[in-house]
Amino acid sequence: MFAVIPTGEAGWVGALSAVEIPVMQRTIDQLARLRQDESRIVARDISRVVLHDPMFTLRVLRFLQQRRRVRQTTEVTTVEHALMMLGVSPFFEHFGQLPAVETGLAEFPLALAGLMRVVDRARHAALYARDWAGLRCDIESDEVVIAALLHGMAEMLLWCFSPELALRIAALMRQERTMRSSAAHRSVLGFTLADLQVSLTTEWRLPELLQTLMYESHAKRPRTLNVLLAVDLARHSANGWDDPALPDDYAAIQKLLNLTEQEVLERIQRTALQAKNERNAHGPEAEPPPSDPAG
Repeated sequence: MFAVIPTGEAGWVGALSAVEIPVMQRTIDQLARLRQDESRIVARDISRVVLHDPMFTLRVLRFLQQRRRVRQTTEVTTVEHALMMLGVSPFFEHFGQLPAVETGLAEFPLALAGLMRVVDRARHAALYARDWAGLRCDIESDEVVIAALLHGMAEMLLWCFSPELALRIAALMRQERTMRSSAAHRSVLGFTLADLQVSLTTEWRLPELLQTLMYESHAKRPRTLNVLLAVDLARHSANGWDDPALPDDYAAIQKLLNLTEQEVLERIQRTALQAKNERNAHGPEAEPPPSDPAG
């Protein structure tokens, strides 16, 4: 958490580049259990755990980019690939002692709840993106999963390191129901979180492919559209399955996947149920939306 709040977008980029990003306690616990059987696990086992935690995913990608050799022309765009390059034992050595976000926000329970809602949305979006990527025969589905998972990265970091400002933005949007989130960001921060995210991904040299998949400027590309529609669906459904934006989401998903409306609703319902089951397995960290989009 920042002792002194940065000023200006560049100040925030510098401050966030200098801090250690926390991860979720459940991730720490799950990896500790895996480490007990280190000789028998493979990169995929670790990847399954990491991809439930957007902040840990971000840490792994940043670490590999920082270690990337000048002559290395191929970008590392998935967590599993990163772990294969790094190795299981070196992974545990480097990521063995990490701060838990629950500890950092122990004095800010409302902020922790706000962060967990964003994490929950990110995981929903990642599950939708994976399902649709499989239907579209995308051979590198983990890339769209990570892009969906990290789409709200700047908002998560705001909750982690400046909970007071994140709560102020949330309160402003509750008071002004018609206010766009970008306007609320400018009112409180002086810039938008979307702009901050672009600056962070550039400063941290995150893989260019992942940046392409995350931003609306590339929305004409089917893989990017897959990510953006998954993010939109997760955000709108978090308000309840009667959110007025959802019919437009369904229509756009129909077009992307070339399915009927009923087929789209059935796929969404299955994925929403999967997300609910995951949440139940990990504990009630965020208030979920209803699990039945058709109802």
